[in-house]
Amino acid sequence: MSDLITLGKAAREAAAFLAIADTQSKNRALAAITQALLDNAPEILRANAQDVENARAKGVSESMIDRLSLSQARIESIAAAVGKVQALPDPVGEVLSRSTLPNGLEMTRIRVPMGVVGIIYEARPNVTVDAAVLCLKAGSAAFLRGGSETICSNITLERIMRQALESCGFPPACVTLLHDTDRVVAREMMRLRDYIDVLIPRGGAGLIRSVVENASVPVIETGVGNCHVYVDASADLSMATNIICNAKAQRVSVCNAAETLLVHRDVAEAFLPMARAALDTKGVELRCCPRARAILGDGVKEACEEDYKTEFLDYILAVRVVDSLDEAIAHIRKYSTHHSEAIVTRDMAAADRFCACIDSAALYVNASTRFTDGEEFGFGAEIGISTQKLHARGPMGLNELCSYKYILRGSGQIR
Repeated sequence: MSDLITLGKAAREAAAFLAIADTQSKNRALAAITQALLDNAPEILRANAQDVENARAKGVSESMIDRLSLSQARIESIAAAVGKVQALPDPVGEVLSRSTLPNGLEMTRIRVPMGVVGIIYEARPNVTVDAAVLCLKAGSAAFLRGGSETICSNITLERIMRQALESCGFPPACVTLLHDTDRVVAREMMRLRDYIDVLIPRGGAGLIRSVVENASVPVIETGVGNCHVYVDASADLSMATNIICNAKAQRVSVCNAAETLLVHRDVAEAFLPMARAALDTKGVELRCCPRARAILGDGVKEACEEDYKTEFLDYILAVRVVDSLDEAIAHIRKYSTHHSEAIVTRDMAAADRFCACIDSAALYVNASTRFTDGEEFGFGAEIGISTQKLHARGPMGLNELCSYKYILRGSGQIR
């Protein structure tokens, strides 16, 4: 714990530096990080290759290997995301409202940094960079704890970013990574209330549950994505086929991938064979309700209750035939993690009812759930997808990483 406190104190001091750093200085630091990532790509790839080798030796699934793997193209994409954050408007100091009170006090509400933002995440090394640069642009220090699967990559990325920061006169503790991935250390981090202002878990249901149950630092829940696509009676079936293939199989290891397909009974016999043929080409295993199996035959597996609750993050899709829009809504209400849901329909009244009745962070009409992403939403990179309702919801960009405060200017008023 003493080492954590030392790191926490350094992060707190770095946060005080960042709170008053001007936009030009922060952008210069971000530009330095972008260039450092590109210049050191071979070193990052070597470290990542070690992580991949270690993961394969432990029998980690191929979908998880995909999550933790880097390539030259992915490093360039990460660097490009840093550049996009650099180009975004600086949220710090933005005036949110201004008014004069009856007593003459001039009251201004402005956006301010959080301070020290703690992020606990799993096997995605890009999160190390995304979290660090978003926090930096938002004027906060990043206190990071990644998964053991990517520790070599993360340590390398931290060192590269800290060196870039120091070259611009920034404290290296603007970015702090815990090198010890022991769960005991993670739980100690969750209780650093004196040094961490907010904690954001980014990962699977188990990780988020652990953080919520063990943290004394305030938590913003993110990430678990049991996402649904509902094909309505009036749907364009060709469009629906394209959407479910993209939502499920474009990249299965991400939280905005679809995990359940719901199909209205009126189109089930026509649509399910179309969907199966397309999903077969992607290697997707279907786990179906009895009505769907009656249409598709014994070549598909029977779904159990647990399948409708599961975020597979794999080439597996639960399928259910429903009698009505209301039954689809009821199913989603029961099993959703409030991340992203889609309806495919020509009936805009049905679309409006779906959007009104489903309580998720992002709802799609005739589009894939895969768009729930900070970059796709125009936020640059993201810190995570908030599935709660307090403070931030959906992709969390720069504005969501800020708080606000009131400044009141008077002329001697007393109460």
